[in-house]
Amino acid sequence: MTSQAALPPSSFDKLRARIQALRAKTIDNGCTEGEALSAAAKVAELLDRYELSLSDVEIRETPCEERVFETHLKKRIPIDECIGAIAAFCDCRVWREKNAAGEARYVFFGLPADVEVAHYLTELIDGAVRAELGRYKVSADYRRFRHQERHLANASFTLGMCASIADRLAVMKEERDGVIQSSGRGLVVLKAAVVDSELERLGLKLRTVEAGPGRMVSPAAFDAGGAAGETVSLHRGIRRK
Repeated sequence: MTSQAALPPSSFDKLRARIQALRAKTIDNGCTEGEALSAAAKVAELLDRYELSLSDVEIRETPCEERVFETHLKKRIPIDECIGAIAAFCDCRVWREKNAAGEARYVFFGLPADVEVAHYLTELIDGAVRAELGRYKVSADYRRFRHQERHLANASFTLGMCASIADRLAVMKEERDGVIQSSGRGLVVLKAAVVDSELERLGLKLRTVEAGPGRMVSPAAFDAGGAAGETVSLHRGIRRK
């Protein structure tokens, strides 16, 4: 197998630099959910342009990598609800495990550019959900909840927002795949075959864990979170190459 250095000169480094620039404008400054999805569309465009520039041979010979997102928490966090959608959006696999301290973390596995983007989007969306929750907690609607109801309201808002983001990422993914297919390249199928082959070679077997019993939610807070997930056009940044 070849290394990243064997790919077109500096192309991956340029992609990574663009992601870092977007990170500085969004994560570091505390973006809104709308800005997060707009950035997701932009970074997807950059990723597709990069990967469409590679030959099938180069993609087949690119080693898969792992990229870890640490939650620094032992309990579930809101991003759990859309982590699968992020991985699917980036054509990689993801699993949840615990680190040595017993804290949850997500491990993305796939082509280097895909896992780089998946990690960035996880940071971005996690920060956006926290920022939007902060704004919701100073709203008049939130103040209507009694003190003992606010923990449920917080959880319901973030659940609604993450569910909305997951749905919208699925729409974005479908549109991206259509654009790629129109180029005449079977890129999505090729990447899936590469990742699956590498998982098999490493003896990694992933399984889907069934969701537990339905959780209690506040409909008003859930709907408010869902509304926060519908504040930007998904079509910006996604266009034919």
